[in-house]
Amino acid sequence: LKWFIFRLGDNTMRGWILYFKNQDHVGEKDHGVSRLLEVAKQRGIDLKVYRPEQFELVVTRGDRKSILVDGKPTPVPDFLIPRMGSSTPYFALAIIRQLERLGVYVCNSSVTIETVKDKLHMHQLLAHSNLPTPKTMLLKFPVDIEVVKREIGFPVVVKNITGTEGNGIYLCQSEDKFTDLMELIYSNNASANIILQEFIATSSGRDLRVFIVGGKIIGCMQRIAKTGFKANYSRGGTVEKFVLTPDAEWLATEAARLVNLDIAGIDLLFGENGYKVCEANSSPGFKGLEQVMGRNIAEQIIDYITIKVNGNIGTN
Repeated sequence: LKWFIFRLGDNTMRGWILYFKNQDHVGEKDHGVSRLLEVAKQRGIDLKVYRPEQFELVVTRGDRKSILVDGKPTPVPDFLIPRMGSSTPYFALAIIRQLERLGVYVCNSSVTIETVKDKLHMHQLLAHSNLPTPKTMLLKFPVDIEVVKREIGFPVVVKNITGTEGNGIYLCQSEDKFTDLMELIYSNNASANIILQEFIATSSGRDLRVFIVGGKIIGCMQRIAKTGFKANYSRGGTVEKFVLTPDAEWLATEAARLVNLDIAGIDLLFGENGYKVCEANSSPGFKGLEQVMGRNIAEQIIDYITIKVNGNIGTN
């Protein structure tokens, strides 16, 4: 049976957003989700927001179409937009995988989300493809400070292996501060997954966020830190429109292509000899980008998903 026969009785396109809140609790602070809901309504698309905790998964040979929402069997949607990014827990990934196997178009896929949320894995893929990135090292305890000095040097950026919006990132200016931080981390969690990254001084306090939909760059902004070296808009940084050079365009789109990101936020740093890929984001915010480019980012996301869904009908 083709998956589209499981759509509800009319021709209305239906989608779900998987998020930290359900629809009744989405507000102004949830800009991306709110804008997607707004545009979907304008397009005549039935779009609902659910938390992972609202789902039950039933995996069985006898009924491959089993998924429960709030305890009730529910027809699957035409598409799913995960909006949890690097904070996506295992249960949410399981929901995404289940819906993928039921033929639902997911933007972005479970494999892509899982790859991108692991910062070390992402940098391994980038390095293997010979894309420029800051030198990155997986930390192990006890820390061999001589290896860190030789391979990375100081100042050094310390990051959780997962994290978003600048959380879990610390700049150690000196060996002494680094040693103190490592002792603190080790005493609280000796098995913590931490990476060390080369500090790109020429990009301190500023970076680029390149927003990509379907392999096409739809906007770019420069983010400038209010204080410190983190330039995230969500942390109070300012934003301004930025015109990319051809080499930066290629670098950003290639980074998104490597992990099949349908929707991507690629962060580029200003290196001494060109741009470097800092991070990739599978659920990028776009409040700052809409501020500098106009309110059309959500429209382009919804339009892209509509094209993908209509192209998939009858093909599975």
